[in-house]
Amino acid sequence: MAAKAVGCAGELMRVLGLETTCDETAAAIVRLNPNGRGEIICDEIMSQIKEHAAYGGVVPEIAARAHVEAIDGLVRRALAKAGVKIRDLDGIAAAGGPGLIGGVMVGLTTGKALALACGKRFIAINHLEAHALTARLTDGVDFPYLLLLMSGGHTQLIAVKGVGNYERIGTTLDDALGEAFDKVAKMLGLAYPGGPKVEAQANLGDPLRFDLPRPMLRRPNADFSLSGLKTAVRLEVEKLGQLSSDDIADLCASFQAAVVDVLIDRTRAGLRRFHDSCGAPTALVVAGGVAANMTIRRALNRFAAEAGLRVVLPPPELCTDNGAMIAWAGIERLRLGLASGMDFAPRARWPLDENAARVHNGKA
Repeated sequence: MAAKAVGCAGELMRVLGLETTCDETAAAIVRLNPNGRGEIICDEIMSQIKEHAAYGGVVPEIAARAHVEAIDGLVRRALAKAGVKIRDLDGIAAAGGPGLIGGVMVGLTTGKALALACGKRFIAINHLEAHALTARLTDGVDFPYLLLLMSGGHTQLIAVKGVGNYERIGTTLDDALGEAFDKVAKMLGLAYPGGPKVEAQANLGDPLRFDLPRPMLRRPNADFSLSGLKTAVRLEVEKLGQLSSDDIADLCASFQAAVVDVLIDRTRAGLRRFHDSCGAPTALVVAGGVAANMTIRRALNRFAAEAGLRVVLPPPELCTDNGAMIAWAGIERLRLGLASGMDFAPRARWPLDENAARVHNGKA
């Protein structure tokens, strides 16, 4: 369905997006222009890193309370920076899951209240779909494409065939990639959040010092398994005993090198399966917080160049959780007439491919 021209002259649509699924509170306004491309007008984000650092990870109760305290101010700031009133918007989009249920409830309740009070359409957004569609906001990618989604809770290869039309090609059988980075960081005594700290240490270390495993390498399926790699790091830590700064850097570098080898191998397998199912992809799209890792980005760029495939890596700030991706997913859905009812319930689990088999860790 073609998008109907609404809103101010010279533009098609403006949507407010709210993100509260984990430890970032975000409110953003995105505009759909007449050329069909999106434009981020403002993207306000409040990080909760300080609140959770002492615990070495996200505490759901603290996260939910922080969302409650921050979200109204972020919405006011976003509207002020965009120079618009709520009445000027064409819809309110809020992440409806998957995520920490307390946080999801905060964003959904706020989005519904704003939509009801102002008579605007409400759209509940799958947080994973927002990541999946970000490349269409930043780079105008056409369907179908292969998505490599890497975050703290998910590691998946997905055929993105259209808005709301997804086929899961591969998934993690245990730990998600971001979770593995954080757990390795904790083993090595690195501060939260662990992923960036491991990357920084890896840049200082020798990736050949420790012979770590490459789980699932050369398997015909496109699934991932990361718990064995994480365990191998733990065993090396136990053998070393007291860790020197060189030990930490070399372990991080060896771990990251193993991760890169696994990602390239699994993506290659996923590409073969995509061809069998959907034909040639228009691009390899990489999304999720781990996609901000520069070593991984460079490796995927090399792989795509060798495969003769376009690779799309959104800017690092749009790989981590943000409101702009929620707002854009809302625009994508409103263009097709897909709004949500006020009875939409928050979801801790919300797979993109509802028909895919559920793996035992419950995260896929």
